[in-house]
Amino acid sequence: MKRQPISVALARFEDIVGRGLQVLIDEDDSLELVAADVPHGTLEQQLRSHVPRVAILNFGSMSSAVELRDLHQAVPETRLLVLANRPSPAECRQMLSFGATACLAKSTEARDIIHAIHLASRGLTVLPPAALDATGPVVGPELLTAREAEVLELLQAGRSNAEIAAALHVSIETVRTHARRVYRKLGVSGRRELRRPADAR
Repeated sequence: MKRQPISVALARFEDIVGRGLQVLIDEDDSLELVAADVPHGTLEQQLRSHVPRVAILNFGSMSSAVELRDLHQAVPETRLLVLANRPSPAECRQMLSFGATACLAKSTEARDIIHAIHLASRGLTVLPPAALDATGPVVGPELLTAREAEVLELLQAGRSNAEIAAALHVSIETVRTHARRVYRKLGVSGRRELRRPADAR
């Protein structure tokens, strides 16, 4: 019995990258391209409409990491595979914390991208090799530091500034500073927008 192909949606990428990905997916009988060259502004709408198993996203087109989280919350059944220019392992881990299933460099070899799509479709986490050369700037949303990520997690859990300060052994003013940076980097106005979906409904 023939397996149903894995449905894939492809966000808009630089011309050569986008064309290469499209050909790669079209040539694989186990994959089915349900949407291609999707403009960033209509990505959520297209994912809701097609509900692909895997969506390949362009990290460079995101203005804020909160967009990744919002997409994950809007279409939780779609696995998000993020491609970036030269992501470090730390940056990839952060993308995973915002809802990505996989994070790879745009320079990844074709067979490894196909492999990543298959793994991501089953919910398995895919990261670039640790030896990846991550020198140079990464184009995309500004990423959180390790401490800011800790503060974010506690803010999402509904903890007060005083509780966060006690948990992290820092002053309340330090927590406020980290929280302001988190809000700015994620493009949100306050802690209410950071609450997890179960808390927000």
